[in-house]
Order: sequence, then structure tokens, then C-alpha cells
Amino acid sequence: MAKKQKKSEAATLELYRVALENAGTQPEISTEMAELGYDADKIAEGKALLAQTRSVFNANITEYDESTTAYAQFVSKKSELEKIFMQHRKKAKVVFRKDSLTAEQLAVLGEMPRIYVNILEAAKKFYEISTTDADIQSKLARLVITPEQLTAGKNLVSELETARAAYLKEKGESQEATKIKDAAFAKMDDWMSEFYAVARIALEDKPQLLEALGKVVKG
Repeated sequence: MAKKQKKSEAATLELYRVALENAGTQPEISTEMAELGYDADKIAEGKALLAQTRSVFNANITEYDESTTAYAQFVSKKSELEKIFMQHRKKAKVVFRKDSLTAEQLAVLGEMPRIYVNILEAAKKFYEISTTDADIQSKLARLVITPEQLTAGKNLVSELETARAAYLKEKGESQEATKIKDAAFAKMDDWMSEFYAVARIALEDKPQLLEALGKVVKG
């Protein structure tokens, strides 16, 4: 959801709020509208629908913000893991440059993966093996990779997986909230479309009063 769209929807809700409020409180307007069926009960119906639309609109904003936050946390963890793993990987390639079997075990042969899933799998393999193999740890210590650093890397992999799961959950909830919000706006827009059509008829002889309902009158 773009912020511009949100501002537009917020402006629409405010337009509708003012229109319904004035239609119910300004005597000249309410009298004319009531004659065409838009009495106090009908205006109350519109206000109830507006309150419901505002509620799902607010919920949608909350879900969007939560999704944005979760994504930022995921990206941060991903960047952190890539930075640490890249350094450990470079050192491991040097340590095991004559031991292709161990290098393959640690997933450090060839170039650094670029795709997220491949990076994650390589890092997971590297830290799972290195944190459980004392001989590998001993050799990595030569280039100042400590067991504590390896454990931290392993924990970071788990944190990244958790962050991505949280992001995907929030993303799904945000998308569902957007669907609900769009449906509510479609219903509200349809209701107000008829409201304005009736208002134009009711106030045909007093067009300036339409401005109180948010409709600009030319001339």
C-alpha cells in the first residue's frame, strides 16, 4: 500500500464524515434529504457503515505497519548473517584450501551464493558442522574464528529463519486486511454514490448547499 493511496483513502473518509454530519445537522439539507428517504435513520445507516469502514481502514494501516517493521527486521538479520558468514567463509576457504573434502562439507567451495535460500542453506550447513566438530574448530582458530563466533553464527541463522517466518506471516495478514478494507470501501463508495445522487436532486434549487456535503459547485 502506497502512502499516497492511504492519504487519499483518509481524505475520502473525512469527506464522507463531513457530508453525513452536515446532512444530519443542517436543517435546510436534512429537510430536503428526508423528503427523498434520507431521514435520520438513513443517515445513521450511512454513519454506521462509515464507522465500519474506518475501523477496517485503521486495521489495515496497523497490519501494513507491522508488515513493514517485520520486513525491516528480516532484512537487518539477513544483512547481518551475510556479513558474518562471508568473513567466516573467506577464512575457511584459506584454511581448507588443500582440503577440498572439508571445504565441501562446510559449503565454502566456489563463489558466495547470491540467492537468499542458497545463502541460508550454505550458512546453516557451515555453522551446523563447524559447531559440532572440534577438529574443524581447531583449524579455523588459526584465522581467529572462535567457537563462540561459530555459535553466534548458528544462532543468527535461527534468528533469520524466525524473522523471515514472522515477515511472511505479517505480509499475509496485511494482504488479507487490504482485501477486507477494499471490500469495505467499495460498499461505502456505493452507498455514498447514491447519497450524492439523491443530494443533487434534493438540493437542485439550492446547489450551494452541496458544498456542505463536499461537492464543489461551479459558478
